[in-house]
Formats: sequence, C-alpha cells, structure tokens
Amino acid sequence: MSADEVVPGSDVQKKFLYVNRRAPYGTIYALESLEVVLIGAAFDQDVSIAFFDDGVYQIVKDQDTTGIGMKNFSPTYRALGDYEVTKLYVEKESLEERGLSPDDLLEITYEDEDDDWAEKPSIRIVERAELAEIMAGQDVILGF
Repeated sequence: MSADEVVPGSDVQKKFLYVNRRAPYGTIYALESLEVVLIGAAFDQDVSIAFFDDGVYQIVKDQDTTGIGMKNFSPTYRALGDYEVTKLYVEKESLEERGLSPDDLLEITYEDEDDDWAEKPSIRIVERAELAEIMAGQDVILGF
C-alpha cells in the first residue's frame, strides 16, 4: 500500500460514550475517566459523557476536598467545551435518589459556533429510559 492510499473506514468518526458511575474521590476512576475523555476528544471523536449512580457527584458544584487531602479536579469539566465535548448526560433518577437537583450541578457550557458563538449548556438531564437509548446509539462505551 502506498502512502497516499486510504484505508476504508479509517476516517470514520466513532461515537464514544464515557460512563461515570462512581463517586469522584476514593478511587482513581473519575479522574482517569476525565483524562481519557480529553484524549478521545483530541483525536476528533464524537465524545459524550454519562453520569449516573454515584457518578453524578463528580459534577456537583462547590466540592471541598481539603478534608481528604486531594485536589478538587471538578473545575476541569468546565474546559470540556474547548475540546468540543458538549454532551454531558445526567440521569434524572440518580440525581433524585441522592437528593440532588440540576441546581446542585456545575455550570458547564460551550460556545456554539453554528449559532454565532452563543454560550449553551453542556449538561442535559435525561430520564433513565432516554439514557438507555443514547447508550444504544454509541459505537464505543467505556465505563468508569
């Protein structure tokens, strides 16, 4: 094969969904998930993130980690729009089961270049059934 030949399917963008089900601290899963999301986005893939079960705690605002001696990495989620990661799905039932509401979550936005750079929310609250449909439409699902 010569250098100018194209491998069929090699330029196809895949849909990746990163599933976050664990609390942000106590394990490395949440931080590793965020790092892998940024890597996937750097390779121009269609990247989405789902938060359910205790994973919803990863994007709760005003996290104070001083008592556990760990750095609070939650502000990094605000940079996702710069990497064109604009679909963050949060399961409504998981929020409710933990006594949380959308008002308890970080404000994560992106600038929509197709709408004169209007700032839009990245977080989408979805019901469990809708999240299952979203998951079914992905090419790759990675769980953390």
